[in-house]
Amino acid sequence: MTAPLAPAPLPRSVTVDLGGRTALVTGAAGGIGRACALRLAAAGAKVTAADRNAAGLEELAAGAAGLSGTVEPLVLDLTDLDAAEQAAAGTDILVNNAGLQLVCPIAEFPPEVFHTVLTVMLEAPFRLIRGALPHMYGQGWGRIVNLSSVHGLRASAFKSAYVSAKHGLEGLSKTAALEGAPHGVTSNCVNPGYVRTPLVERQLADQAAAHGIPEERVLTEVFLRDAALKRLVEPHEVAEAVAYLCTPQASFITGTSLALDGGWTAH
Repeated sequence: MTAPLAPAPLPRSVTVDLGGRTALVTGAAGGIGRACALRLAAAGAKVTAADRNAAGLEELAAGAAGLSGTVEPLVLDLTDLDAAEQAAAGTDILVNNAGLQLVCPIAEFPPEVFHTVLTVMLEAPFRLIRGALPHMYGQGWGRIVNLSSVHGLRASAFKSAYVSAKHGLEGLSKTAALEGAPHGVTSNCVNPGYVRTPLVERQLADQAAAHGIPEERVLTEVFLRDAALKRLVEPHEVAEAVAYLCTPQASFITGTSLALDGGWTAH
């Protein structure tokens, strides 16, 4: 079993200066989104942190005190697609991170949950990108970072909605990269393996039930079976990759998928 979750540290081995930039991070109240919001704020960006979890956002904003940038909470339900598109207007950096998961065989997968997963994890990113592009195009600069997953590159059983959404996000990201290139806008995916987040820890129980094995075996025999590095990814490691893709130095990186999977896709 993994150790209990603790607040993610903010090691910064690479200097990133995003002073004067605005950023929108979805799913920012916890996990990867929280780490990304704090990392971008630490680099000087004015970050709008969007999530449904108002209490989590307030805690995040309090934790950002003293950073060179700021974190402003925005309570946002991404199933409200019009509100999502409006929220992205005027942002220089867009981090599409919000997600949800249900582990269930296709034959038993509730259609309404499949619809919700695709809405939040694929249609909402489309609307967010659509809302952000006019400003990005107008200034000739923009960064779109889509938090995909190793499941955007590989499939796993019992995750039909999640895998479908992440594969779709990969295509959306590449299309945005091709369209945005003449306007100074990059679009990339970051593809972590299993990250130490509440979402992943909840999956331990779900996968244990689906496979009929104890949670301890899920971690070693399911989650980390195909990874060369036998540990979970830390949220701050993902946030560091996201921050780099937002820098001027990353201007020639676009349309790609950056795997942080411990060697999973090397097979």
